[in-house]
Amino acid sequence: MARHKDPEAQVQYPVSVVVAAHNEQDNLFELLPLLLDQEYPEFEVVLVNDRSDDDTEFYIYELERQFPHFRVVTIKKTPDYLNSKKYALALGIRAARYEHLLFTDADCRPSSKNWIEKMQQGYGTGAEVVLGYSPYVKRKGFLNHLIRYETLLTGIQYLSHAYKARAYMGVGRNLSYTKACFFRNKGFASHIKTIGGDDDLFVRDAVNNSKVSIVINKEAQTASIPKKTFREWVTQKRRHMSVGSKYKPADKRKIGIFVSSNILFYILSVLLLVLHSHFAILAALIILRYLVVVPGYVLAARRLEEPLSVPLLPVLDAAYFFNYLFLGVSVIMYKKFRWK
Repeated sequence: MARHKDPEAQVQYPVSVVVAAHNEQDNLFELLPLLLDQEYPEFEVVLVNDRSDDDTEFYIYELERQFPHFRVVTIKKTPDYLNSKKYALALGIRAARYEHLLFTDADCRPSSKNWIEKMQQGYGTGAEVVLGYSPYVKRKGFLNHLIRYETLLTGIQYLSHAYKARAYMGVGRNLSYTKACFFRNKGFASHIKTIGGDDDLFVRDAVNNSKVSIVINKEAQTASIPKKTFREWVTQKRRHMSVGSKYKPADKRKIGIFVSSNILFYILSVLLLVLHSHFAILAALIILRYLVVVPGYVLAARRLEEPLSVPLLPVLDAAYFFNYLFLGVSVIMYKKFRWK
């Protein structure tokens, strides 16, 4: 996942940073000053105020007066037949002045003042889509460890596949692409009725006609605010998993093999433990797994500069895959999802 070093990478294209926000006043208090204070020669911040009924409007009105490179698109009502977030993003993209677009969410924070600069360097390889990494903020508690571990595993998968020219998804918390790429793929038209997918399903379509690159530099990352309760996180992950059913068959197979092989390992381990037999086989399986898996995860975490608790890793790994099994069953049984 090394960053490409191309002379063209130093070209600094004008950038439009697009953020869609619905009742995110508190998050915008923190995010917008960080975006407006980016050290980059030519950029704008386009905020799409999506039907907010808090005090967002008053805050952004003052910012608009102070910063000429800050612009607001206001949505009072979303057409009934359209997904509200995709509609908001599409309006933000249309309003953007510049060809190169950079996206994040209201509950994210750029890791440095050089976020725009580092992310746009991905275009130096001739790419039209740039995938970034967006870890979650480190907090106390096991849930936070689990959220960050799940994010790490997801990042390892989509970034490594993209590095091998087999991109299948990205995360809207840190994603960039060109206007030409957006309109060539008819925006979000192919999945306009799907809740979610403005990031991963768009990348799914874009890889058919556009080159994809990755940027993993710590300064190019955005840190996201994690969910505080297990219920909130499960709701979020169920929505994400439901979108995964729309991936291409080949991509679903890749993910399925990875997940099912891990779940099979844990199911087999539990059976051997419960049956009180073949302890030697069980011990060999566990030792072999962690001799292969742990070094790879630790190395990837270091490359991404993601804190990873090695002593807690076996517990996190088991909890993650059993939770994945639970989420998969719940998505099949209950399919109602919505954007804010």
